[in-house]
Amino acid sequence: MRTRLLWFLGLALGFAVWPGQAQQPKAETGEEAAIQKNAEAFVEAFHKGDAKALAALWAPDGEYTDVTGSQLKGRQAIEKAFQAFFSEHKDLKVRIEGLSLRFVTPDVAIEEGTSEVFAPDGGAPSRARYTNIHVKKDGQWLLSSVRDSPFTPSSNYEHLRGLEWAIGDWAGQINKDESERITLAWAENQNFIVGSFSTTSGNVSVGSAQQWIGWDPLAKRLRSWTFDESGAFGEGAWTKDGDRWTIKTSSVLQDGKKATATFIIAPVDGDTISLQSKDRSVDGNALPDTKEVKLKRLK
Repeated sequence: MRTRLLWFLGLALGFAVWPGQAQQPKAETGEEAAIQKNAEAFVEAFHKGDAKALAALWAPDGEYTDVTGSQLKGRQAIEKAFQAFFSEHKDLKVRIEGLSLRFVTPDVAIEEGTSEVFAPDGGAPSRARYTNIHVKKDGQWLLSSVRDSPFTPSSNYEHLRGLEWAIGDWAGQINKDESERITLAWAENQNFIVGSFSTTSGNVSVGSAQQWIGWDPLAKRLRSWTFDESGAFGEGAWTKDGDRWTIKTSSVLQDGKKATATFIIAPVDGDTISLQSKDRSVDGNALPDTKEVKLKRLK
Protein backbone atom coordinates (compact mmCIF):
# COMPACT_ATOMS: atom_id res chain seq x y z
CA MET A 1 0.00 0.00 0.00
CA ARG A 2 2.84 2.42 0.83
CA THR A 3 4.26 2.19 -2.71
CA ARG A 4 0.84 2.82 -4.16
CA LEU A 5 0.28 5.82 -1.89
CA LEU A 6 3.60 7.32 -2.91
CA TRP A 7 2.58 6.93 -6.50
CA PHE A 8 -0.57 8.95 -5.84
CA LEU A 9 0.82 11.67 -3.62
CA GLY A 10 0.92 14.33 -6.29
CA LEU A 11 -2.58 13.45 -7.44
CA ALA A 12 -3.95 13.60 -3.94
CA LEU A 13 -2.08 16.64 -2.71
CA GLY A 14 -1.74 19.10 -5.52
CA PHE A 15 -2.76 22.25 -3.67
CA ALA A 16 -1.82 24.32 -0.66
CA VAL A 17 -2.03 27.62 1.18
CA TRP A 18 1.34 29.25 0.63
CA PRO A 19 3.56 31.04 3.15
CA GLY A 20 3.52 34.78 2.66
CA GLN A 21 0.38 34.64 0.56
CA ALA A 22 -0.92 37.82 2.13
CA GLN A 23 2.18 39.66 0.91
CA GLN A 24 1.58 38.80 -2.76
CA PRO A 25 0.74 41.71 -5.11
CA LYS A 26 -2.92 42.64 -4.99
CA ALA A 27 -3.30 41.83 -8.68
CA GLU A 28 -2.56 38.18 -7.89
CA THR A 29 -4.67 37.81 -4.76
CA GLY A 30 -7.85 36.92 -6.66
CA GLU A 31 -6.03 34.34 -8.77
CA GLU A 32 -4.51 32.72 -5.71
CA ALA A 33 -7.94 32.58 -4.11
CA ALA A 34 -9.30 30.79 -7.19
CA ILE A 35 -6.51 28.22 -7.07
CA GLN A 36 -7.09 27.75 -3.34
CA LYS A 37 -10.81 27.20 -3.95
CA ASN A 38 -9.85 24.37 -6.29
CA ALA A 39 -7.68 23.02 -3.50
CA GLU A 40 -10.59 22.86 -1.09
CA ALA A 41 -12.74 21.10 -3.70
CA PHE A 42 -9.90 18.69 -4.40
CA VAL A 43 -9.43 17.65 -0.78
CA GLU A 44 -13.17 17.27 -0.26
CA ALA A 45 -13.51 15.07 -3.35
CA PHE A 46 -10.50 13.00 -2.36
CA HIS A 47 -11.94 12.29 1.07
CA LYS A 48 -15.20 11.25 -0.56
CA GLY A 49 -13.42 9.01 -3.08
CA ASP A 50 -14.96 10.94 -5.99
CA ALA A 51 -12.61 10.17 -8.89
CA LYS A 52 -14.66 12.09 -11.46
CA ALA A 53 -14.67 15.32 -9.44
CA LEU A 54 -10.93 15.05 -8.85
CA ALA A 55 -10.07 14.47 -12.48
CA ALA A 56 -12.21 17.45 -13.47
CA LEU A 57 -9.66 19.70 -11.77
CA TRP A 58 -7.13 18.79 -14.49
CA ALA A 59 -7.04 20.32 -17.94
CA PRO A 60 -8.37 17.85 -20.55
CA ASP A 61 -4.79 17.24 -21.69
CA GLY A 62 -3.30 17.47 -18.18
CA GLU A 63 -0.73 15.00 -16.95
CA TYR A 64 0.71 13.46 -13.80
CA THR A 65 4.24 12.05 -13.34
CA ASP A 66 5.02 9.91 -10.30
CA VAL A 67 8.28 9.53 -8.37
CA THR A 68 9.38 6.67 -10.68
CA GLY A 69 8.81 8.70 -13.85
CA SER A 70 5.60 6.88 -14.87
CA GLN A 71 3.12 9.24 -16.45
CA LEU A 72 -0.65 9.56 -16.86
CA LYS A 73 -1.83 11.73 -19.74
CA GLY A 74 -5.28 13.18 -20.07
CA ARG A 75 -8.23 13.68 -17.74
CA GLN A 76 -9.78 10.33 -18.64
CA ALA A 77 -6.66 8.37 -17.71
CA ILE A 78 -6.37 10.26 -14.43
CA GLU A 79 -10.01 9.55 -13.53
CA LYS A 80 -9.59 5.86 -14.31
CA ALA A 81 -6.50 5.68 -12.10
CA PHE A 82 -8.33 7.38 -9.24
CA GLN A 83 -11.24 4.97 -9.55
CA ALA A 84 -8.90 2.02 -9.22
CA PHE A 85 -7.07 3.66 -6.35
CA PHE A 86 -10.22 4.44 -4.35
CA SER A 87 -11.60 0.94 -4.87
CA GLU A 88 -8.47 -0.43 -3.21
CA HIS A 89 -7.91 2.18 -0.47
CA LYS A 90 -10.56 3.65 1.82
CA ASP A 91 -10.70 6.49 4.35
CA LEU A 92 -7.39 8.12 3.50
CA LYS A 93 -6.52 11.57 4.81
CA VAL A 94 -4.31 14.11 3.09
CA ARG A 95 -2.12 16.98 4.24
CA ILE A 96 0.19 19.30 2.34
CA GLU A 97 2.64 22.09 3.00
CA GLY A 98 2.89 24.58 0.18
CA LEU A 99 6.30 26.18 -0.02
CA SER A 100 5.76 28.59 -2.90
CA LEU A 101 3.37 29.77 -5.58
CA ARG A 102 4.62 32.07 -8.32
CA PHE A 103 2.94 33.44 -11.41
CA VAL A 104 5.22 33.20 -14.45
CA THR A 105 2.49 34.77 -16.61
CA PRO A 106 -1.02 35.97 -15.75
CA ASP A 107 -2.32 32.57 -16.88
CA VAL A 108 0.39 30.22 -15.62
CA ALA A 109 1.40 29.57 -12.00
CA ILE A 110 3.99 27.15 -10.58
CA GLU A 111 3.48 25.67 -7.13
CA GLU A 112 5.96 23.66 -5.05
CA GLY A 113 5.53 21.90 -1.73
CA THR A 114 5.56 18.67 0.24
CA SER A 115 2.71 16.21 0.69
CA GLU A 116 1.54 13.44 3.02
CA VAL A 117 -1.11 10.70 2.80
CA PHE A 118 -2.34 9.09 6.03
CA ALA A 119 -3.85 5.62 6.13
CA PRO A 120 -6.64 4.83 8.65
CA ASP A 121 -4.47 2.27 10.44
CA GLY A 122 -2.37 5.12 11.86
CA GLY A 123 0.88 4.01 10.23
CA ALA A 124 3.63 6.31 9.05
CA PRO A 125 2.42 8.66 6.30
CA SER A 126 3.70 8.47 2.73
CA ARG A 127 5.57 11.64 1.76
CA ALA A 128 6.72 13.28 -1.45
CA ARG A 129 7.67 16.61 -2.94
CA TYR A 130 5.55 18.00 -5.74
CA THR A 131 5.69 20.60 -8.48
CA ASN A 132 2.38 21.67 -10.02
CA ILE A 133 1.74 23.83 -13.05
CA HIS A 134 -1.63 25.61 -12.95
CA VAL A 135 -3.05 27.13 -16.15
CA LYS A 136 -5.98 29.44 -16.63
CA LYS A 137 -8.26 28.48 -19.53
CA ASP A 138 -11.50 30.26 -20.34
CA GLY A 139 -11.38 31.98 -16.96
CA GLN A 140 -10.87 28.76 -14.96
CA TRP A 141 -7.71 27.55 -13.25
CA LEU A 142 -6.85 23.90 -13.97
CA LEU A 143 -3.92 21.58 -13.39
CA SER A 144 -1.75 21.24 -16.47
CA SER A 145 0.98 19.16 -14.82
CA VAL A 146 1.65 17.47 -11.47
CA ARG A 147 5.10 15.99 -10.92
CA ASP A 148 6.22 14.09 -7.83
CA SER A 149 9.76 13.60 -6.59
CA PRO A 150 11.12 11.66 -3.60
CA PHE A 151 10.79 13.38 -0.25
CA THR A 152 14.02 14.42 1.43
CA PRO A 153 14.31 16.31 4.72
CA SER A 154 14.45 20.05 4.28
CA SER A 155 17.70 21.92 4.79
CA ASN A 156 18.34 25.19 6.61
CA TYR A 157 20.94 26.17 4.02
CA GLU A 158 18.80 29.06 2.79
CA HIS A 159 18.91 30.59 6.26
CA LEU A 160 22.60 29.87 6.84
CA ARG A 161 24.05 30.75 3.46
CA GLY A 162 24.68 34.32 4.61
CA LEU A 163 27.63 32.81 6.49
CA GLU A 164 28.99 30.80 3.58
CA TRP A 165 31.92 33.18 3.18
CA ALA A 166 33.09 32.14 6.67
CA ILE A 167 33.36 28.41 5.90
CA GLY A 168 37.00 27.34 6.14
CA ASP A 169 40.07 27.47 8.38
CA TRP A 170 41.24 30.84 9.73
CA ALA A 171 44.15 31.99 11.89
CA GLY A 172 45.28 35.34 13.26
CA GLN A 173 47.45 37.02 15.87
CA ILE A 174 45.68 38.43 18.94
CA ASN A 175 48.81 40.04 20.34
CA LYS A 176 52.53 39.39 20.43
CA ASP A 177 52.13 36.15 22.36
CA GLU A 178 48.66 34.83 21.58
CA SER A 179 47.07 33.61 18.36
CA GLU A 180 43.54 32.55 17.43
CA ARG A 181 42.38 29.79 15.10
CA ILE A 182 38.82 29.27 13.87
CA THR A 183 37.43 26.43 11.76
CA LEU A 184 33.88 26.55 10.38
CA ALA A 185 32.33 23.70 8.36
CA TRP A 186 28.92 22.53 7.19
CA ALA A 187 27.20 19.77 9.12
CA GLU A 188 25.34 17.02 7.23
CA ASN A 189 22.38 18.34 5.16
CA GLN A 190 23.69 21.88 5.76
CA ASN A 191 21.30 22.28 8.68
CA PHE A 192 24.09 23.57 10.93
CA ILE A 193 27.50 25.17 10.72
CA VAL A 194 29.94 23.60 13.17
CA GLY A 195 32.76 25.72 14.51
CA SER A 196 35.85 25.16 16.62
CA PHE A 197 37.85 27.94 18.28
CA SER A 198 41.25 27.72 19.91
CA THR A 199 43.65 30.19 21.45
CA THR A 200 47.34 29.44 21.90
CA SER A 201 50.21 31.21 23.61
CA GLY A 202 53.39 30.13 21.95
CA ASN A 203 52.72 26.46 21.31
CA VAL A 204 50.55 26.02 24.40
CA SER A 205 46.74 25.90 24.23
CA VAL A 206 45.13 28.39 26.61
CA GLY A 207 41.52 27.79 25.62
CA SER A 208 39.20 26.14 23.11
CA ALA A 209 35.49 25.83 22.41
CA GLN A 210 33.02 24.14 20.06
CA GLN A 211 30.05 25.90 18.53
CA TRP A 212 26.95 24.90 16.55
CA ILE A 213 25.17 27.57 14.50
CA GLY A 214 21.63 26.87 13.32
CA TRP A 215 18.26 28.36 12.40
CA ASP A 216 15.71 29.00 15.16
CA PRO A 217 12.28 28.67 13.46
CA LEU A 218 10.45 30.17 16.44
CA ALA A 219 12.60 33.29 16.80
CA LYS A 220 13.12 33.46 13.00
CA ARG A 221 16.84 34.08 13.36
CA LEU A 222 20.19 32.32 13.58
CA ARG A 223 21.17 30.99 16.99
CA SER A 224 24.39 29.42 18.26
CA TRP A 225 25.26 27.08 21.10
CA THR A 226 28.79 27.11 22.48
CA PHE A 227 30.59 24.64 24.76
CA ASP A 228 33.93 25.65 26.26
CA GLU A 229 36.61 23.16 27.33
CA SER A 230 36.53 24.74 30.80
CA GLY A 231 32.97 23.55 31.32
CA ALA A 232 31.28 26.84 30.44
CA PHE A 233 28.38 26.87 28.00
CA GLY A 234 26.22 29.49 26.36
CA GLU A 235 24.12 30.59 23.44
CA GLY A 236 23.98 33.52 21.07
CA ALA A 237 21.43 35.36 18.95
CA TRP A 238 22.66 36.46 15.51
CA THR A 239 21.74 39.62 13.60
CA LYS A 240 22.83 40.26 10.02
CA ASP A 241 23.73 43.64 8.52
CA GLY A 242 25.01 43.08 4.99
CA ASP A 243 27.82 40.55 5.36
CA ARG A 244 28.49 41.66 8.94
CA TRP A 245 27.06 39.59 11.80
CA THR A 246 26.51 40.68 15.40
CA ILE A 247 26.14 37.90 17.98
CA LYS A 248 24.78 38.74 21.42
CA THR A 249 25.82 35.94 23.77
CA SER A 250 25.04 34.83 27.31
CA SER A 251 27.00 32.11 29.07
CA VAL A 252 27.23 30.23 32.34
CA LEU A 253 30.80 29.81 33.53
CA GLN A 254 32.08 26.73 35.31
CA ASP A 255 31.78 28.47 38.70
CA GLY A 256 28.17 29.49 38.01
CA LYS A 257 28.83 33.10 37.17
CA LYS A 258 26.94 34.63 34.24
CA ALA A 259 28.84 36.22 31.37
CA THR A 260 27.61 38.30 28.44
CA ALA A 261 29.33 39.67 25.33
CA THR A 262 28.64 40.94 21.85
CA PHE A 263 30.77 39.48 19.05
CA ILE A 264 31.16 41.04 15.63
CA ILE A 265 32.37 38.95 12.69
CA ALA A 266 32.66 40.21 9.14
CA PRO A 267 34.56 39.53 5.91
CA VAL A 268 37.36 41.92 5.03
CA ASP A 269 38.16 40.29 1.69
CA GLY A 270 38.04 36.79 0.23
CA ASP A 271 40.92 35.62 2.42
CA THR A 272 40.48 37.76 5.55
CA ILE A 273 37.81 38.05 8.25
CA SER A 274 37.64 40.29 11.32
CA LEU A 275 36.50 39.33 14.82
CA GLN A 276 35.93 41.50 17.89
CA SER A 277 34.04 41.25 21.19
CA LYS A 278 32.41 44.20 22.93
CA ASP A 279 30.09 44.92 25.86
CA ARG A 280 31.62 42.12 27.90
CA SER A 281 30.60 41.48 31.49
CA VAL A 282 30.82 38.83 34.22
CA ASP A 283 28.08 38.88 36.86
CA GLY A 284 27.27 42.44 35.82
CA ASN A 285 30.84 43.70 36.10
CA ALA A 286 32.01 45.29 32.86
CA LEU A 287 35.15 44.11 31.10
CA PRO A 288 37.08 46.02 28.42
CA ASP A 289 36.40 45.41 24.73
CA THR A 290 38.88 43.27 22.88
CA LYS A 291 40.87 44.58 19.94
CA GLU A 292 39.67 43.67 16.46
CA VAL A 293 41.55 40.60 15.23
CA LYS A 294 42.18 39.93 11.54
CA LEU A 295 42.26 36.25 10.63
CA LYS A 296 43.64 34.92 7.36
CA ARG A 297 42.30 31.93 5.48
CA LEU A 298 44.62 28.96 5.73
CA LYS A 299 45.40 27.44 2.34
